[in-house]
Amino acid sequence: MTDKKTTVVTDDDEKKKITPKEEKASKPDEIKSDISSNDESEIEENPLEQKKDEMGLEELPEEILKKLEKKKASNEQKQKKGKKIRKKKKKVAKNIQSGKAFIKATYNNTIVTLTDMQGNVISWASAGIAGFKGPKKSTPYAAQIITRIAVGKAKEECGLSEVEVYVKGVGTGRESAIRSLNNNGLIVTSIKDVTPVPHNGCRKRKPRRV
Repeated sequence: MTDKKTTVVTDDDEKKKITPKEEKASKPDEIKSDISSNDESEIEENPLEQKKDEMGLEELPEEILKKLEKKKASNEQKQKKGKKIRKKKKKVAKNIQSGKAFIKATYNNTIVTLTDMQGNVISWASAGIAGFKGPKKSTPYAAQIITRIAVGKAKEECGLSEVEVYVKGVGTGRESAIRSLNNNGLIVTSIKDVTPVPHNGCRKRKPRRV
């Protein structure tokens, strides 16, 4: 007679016997739950989503609002002292639905100008107006802020809603300026690059010795 060995199966042994296919099947549910929880946290705490006001414009940061207020105060003081400042013409209420947006993006600065279809300037803004100095003037963030300032003026004064965009220059602020026009409630009908291209006309300056 042969003695049959009795084997006791514990819970740990059952866990070890799980096939790799079963493990793969169980993992996606865990991963999905982790991804969904991460997405919810990102939606709740997303700092890139900017608040918008009643006109559909992005709210300016507090730092830039303070700088703009300082500039206004300094201009008022200059007027009181008697220094010559260009007198602003009386604003006539206009209703301009469609216009043009000229974005000049260089290595050192970004300038945004909004006009009507004939080319008469409605509003404009540059990085210096928003209080940016030095190398910060040519950044994409500066371009975004000054576009918001220019669009705000154009909407308040003339009710601008559609623009044709003309981009000039190869600076870093050109793309963010176009996006900012769209984000601030303007409909971009067309985008045209009008950067001047030389046809070997002028002699280039000598290369820098480094």
